[in-house]
Amino acid sequence: MIDVITHAGLQPVLVVLGANASTLISEPDGDNTVYVMNDACQEGIASSIRCGINALQKKYIACDGALLMVCDQPYITSALLNELINTQKQSLKPIAACTYENIIGTPAVFHKTFFPDLLSLKGDKGAGKILQQRPDAVATLDFPMGRFDIDTPEDYDAWLKSFSG
Repeated sequence: MIDVITHAGLQPVLVVLGANASTLISEPDGDNTVYVMNDACQEGIASSIRCGINALQKKYIACDGALLMVCDQPYITSALLNELINTQKQSLKPIAACTYENIIGTPAVFHKTFFPDLLSLKGDKGAGKILQQRPDAVATLDFPMGRFDIDTPEDYDAWLKSFSG
């Protein structure tokens, strides 16, 4: 996913890590990739969002927005990320998010005016709560392949098998 983000021309890339962080990184991915440790990762995804937004605000004060994404959606492309950002710009809305299977979710772009909302998230729920509560602030981009994610070794095996027909 770091390569996908980089090829989209987006930077900096903040990667929030928690459990097993040392097994996930062998060496830095370049000057524009920052790894951030989430010491509260047992809480769930909300703690990762808070960790990432806090690091973004501290290290990149002039940043005016954040692209939130997860690493388990294999069909995310650089073109999709650029289209999502263009959707936000053209709509003049502070948030743009992808839709799939009647879900509004990641990847999603949030203007900095929503950073306080992101920082108030708790538990094992992500930014979907904000997307549901503020539909008037959200532009959407259809991403049917967003329904696929890889959470288990079995999911990964099934995904690989989909290429062999």
